[in-house]
Amino acid sequence: MRPEILFSMFEHVTRLPGVGPRVGALIEKVAGPNIIDLCLHLPSGLVDRSYRPMVAAAEAGRIATLEVQTFEHRPGSGRRPFRVLAGDDTGEIDLVFFHARPDWIAKQLPLGEKRIISGVVERFQGRAQMAHPDYITVVGGEDALPMHEPVYPMTAGLAPKTLRKAVDAAIEQAKDLPEWLDAPLKAERGWADWRAALAASHKPRGRADLEHDAKPRERLAYDELLANQLALALIRSRRTRGVGRELPLSNERLGAALSALPFKLTIGQTQALSEILGDMKSGKRMQRLLQGDVGSGKTVVAFLAALAAVEAGGQAALMAPTDVLARQHARTLTALGAKIGVTVDVLTGRDKGKARQAKLMALAEGATNVLIGTHALFQNDVGFKDLALIIVDEQHRFGVDQRMALAAKGLAPHLLSMTATPIPRTLMLTAYGDMDHVSIPDKPPGRQDIKTVVTPLSRMDEVIGGVQRAMTKGDRVYWICPLVEESETSDLAAAEDRADDLRRILGDGIALAHGQMKATDRDAAMASFASGEAKVLVATTVVEVGVDVPAATVIVIEHAERFGLAQLHQLRGRVGRGDKASFCVLLRADGVTESAKARLLAISNTNDGFKIAEEDLRLRGAGEVLGTRQSGLPDFRIADLETQADLVAIARRDVDVILANDPDLSSPRGEALRVLLYLFERDAAARYARIG
Repeated sequence: MRPEILFSMFEHVTRLPGVGPRVGALIEKVAGPNIIDLCLHLPSGLVDRSYRPMVAAAEAGRIATLEVQTFEHRPGSGRRPFRVLAGDDTGEIDLVFFHARPDWIAKQLPLGEKRIISGVVERFQGRAQMAHPDYITVVGGEDALPMHEPVYPMTAGLAPKTLRKAVDAAIEQAKDLPEWLDAPLKAERGWADWRAALAASHKPRGRADLEHDAKPRERLAYDELLANQLALALIRSRRTRGVGRELPLSNERLGAALSALPFKLTIGQTQALSEILGDMKSGKRMQRLLQGDVGSGKTVVAFLAALAAVEAGGQAALMAPTDVLARQHARTLTALGAKIGVTVDVLTGRDKGKARQAKLMALAEGATNVLIGTHALFQNDVGFKDLALIIVDEQHRFGVDQRMALAAKGLAPHLLSMTATPIPRTLMLTAYGDMDHVSIPDKPPGRQDIKTVVTPLSRMDEVIGGVQRAMTKGDRVYWICPLVEESETSDLAAAEDRADDLRRILGDGIALAHGQMKATDRDAAMASFASGEAKVLVATTVVEVGVDVPAATVIVIEHAERFGLAQLHQLRGRVGRGDKASFCVLLRADGVTESAKARLLAISNTNDGFKIAEEDLRLRGAGEVLGTRQSGLPDFRIADLETQADLVAIARRDVDVILANDPDLSSPRGEALRVLLYLFERDAAARYARIG
């Protein structure tokens, strides 16, 4: 249950003075529904009213605060505005009002009296003017005029002054909360108490106060990161407290499997397998993420881990995001399984009728040792005899609910997730801090680096000539298009049209695969490409994962500026899988954006997926790199992962110490940390701590 001290902060914003249903709906749209959301809606800019020149010296285009005397009222007519002539000893300025009532102007700017005004100074026909001053106040009443005024992210229909007043009221309602920070860390970083840091963050006095390293903002960012790390650690602790099955793999079984492989494991594969097998025989439930670049050999490591489940009389499930990838895994692993007495089968949405029922029966009876499939695996009628290990490939493609649905089909099965999208360390800690991590940093011997070139679309004929030369040598070529069919709003080449163009120029041997085709037709096209019947495969991003054709040495990506950095790297990984030199041609349009130029430069400069991941984080930010919804990455409101990676690491170490000394958060600091969890709405983790 949420601590009582937070009750008022989680009331709806309409409980604030001056905030009715209409304004409340607008505030909810821009900040969130509750008072705490307004508190955490920090300024993004600043209006500085400290420039106080004489009228004659006021610079055009700047916000100026002036002390003026009213000389004359000049009422407008029709479209002509109401003008008030004012000034000081050095010069005059016109105050311009559109649609203003004369009685209001007479009250605000009475003739002959002095006033303090503030707004943007402009020049019109050689004269200084100020349209609709932001503030008008009596001399001596400057206290009502903020010298430094915060500017907030806004939404249409919500007046800036209305939002500022609501934020001020929300901060007034914020409580002095118990201190959850480590005292030496707080002193070392020079951080204020939580409420003082919150108030200061909303009262910037210069541009520096808006930066992430400003002490008040840094304190709030660390609070948010600490809540995230603590929540992940509590969830992880709860998972690992549950007893898992001991699944040791005998040296004899492992040796037989390694001997059956047509290659030797790399050092990285060997180390990763050792850590995974160590988890599986520890007696605790494994929750591990295996990451490795395109072509690093994760699937083989996962299959060798599955042998531990099979040897113990259990079963393993490998869930892949696409039918194509599931069936490719099945082809690879069925052949290996046959050599060592392991039965492998595949189940996707394409399996129907009696054939599907036969597969389900073999699975339920335990005759199938390893089942590979797509989303079809977690359907209600899919039942295992004894599911002991779940392997999730390209895990960011699956939601948490889907993984839980599959886990429910076994008795506390071990979980091994895999991703070919290298994840920067900072994101690893914040998105997957509830899992152990292991990486395969190397690639199997013989894999070639891929030469990547960026070419304008105007040189299309030269590129097609290069494709023709590759075909003549017997090599195969991918041609990637971002759209399936032309639309009125897009000039991007469609896959169908591009395939027709290439057939006219290059003749037969052009296959086509895209997401709107029937699965059987798409698989047939890919099979013809893999066999060599087709020399060129024109496709959309359906080939991003799941196609392994060692004879493919060239990939052309049309309108490469429209793809994300990680996706370009994934697509490029379709070539370079054999022992021949391979090439990636990125066709770009003219006049691309600066961010697109940066992406294309980054991908052409390196084949290292981990370096690309770091650059992707820098260019796009955390939320877009992983996708907040699927990955479980929190949508941080204050913390900035690109610039505050050091705070993530500090929070992780802090949490390790906290839970080592106070695993149930029962100490005074532990109780304060519970408040922190609820403050940042990590309620589930807070409940885990309460349960113990």
